Amino acid sequence: MGDLSDRDLESLTAELEALRERNERLAERVETLEDELSRTTDRVDDLETETTRTSAAVDAAHRRSGANKSRIEELQARELEKGAHLREENVDHCEIEVDGGQLEKIEKDDGEPYFRLPGSADPLGRGGNVALAHGDLLPIQQLAKMDEDMLRSTTNALPSRLAAKLWNARTDPTVGDDPWQTGCKTVREYVKASDLKHWIRRQEPGTSDAYAKKLVSRTIDALLDLSKNRLAVRRKRERKNGLEYTERRVLLTADAEIPGETGSGGSGTASASPKTTAVHGGG
Repeated sequence: MGDLSDRDLESLTAELEALRERNERLAERVETLEDELSRTTDRVDDLETETTRTSAAVDAAHRRSGANKSRIEELQARELEKGAHLREENVDHCEIEVDGGQLEKIEKDDGEPYFRLPGSADPLGRGGNVALAHGDLLPIQQLAKMDEDMLRSTTNALPSRLAAKLWNARTDPTVGDDPWQTGCKTVREYVKASDLKHWIRRQEPGTSDAYAKKLVSRTIDALLDLSKNRLAVRRKRERKNGLEYTERRVLLTADAEIPGETGSGGSGTASASPKTTAVHGGG
């Protein structure tokens, strides 16, 4: 190989200079990355320290919360044993330990549910008089108190849901769509099968006339069953457009014993001595 020419030497020198500059840039980049890594490591250390401190604070808060919950439950238990009536929403009845191990769920004049020891009278009289314990209600009354979501989760039978809504329409004046009619003499209220069919189609849009007729019979059966046969079914001759036909009527008679209602119909006076509905407390 001969000696390098001046041109070759200049070319190699230029390449060497370029490599030297590239190495310098890489060295600067490495130094920058090392600085960033050092800062990131410091930040991670800070975060780990903060996490440890926060975890300790959360654990302490949980311990205090658990201790406070235990104190509250003990105070509630003592108040219940003194005769207090406590709002259902404020009581974890599964954790309360009371003498006898049972609580009773009741409803008062203010419409709110409460817990008490079975049969105890509230010395403060908060919420008014005891209306009814939940267990005193007929199944149809219990279902009628539920909202749509709770009703669907409780029963997947459409006739039962319709029966509950029908009962609610009779007792709650705010519902609006009420097919019940006021009776006379021995009948408090009644609903005709034909009116019930139209009511069902309004409640269940898209229901055909034929299917609504079937639902009428099934809903009536559910009404009788869930009311524990407090209702009755009678057939009466009707006349329309000069033609006579026989139609079923669901009757609430004047002598029917409906918890919480007077003999004159509608929501009545409170029961003087409601039955006990036991709810087991904790322990």
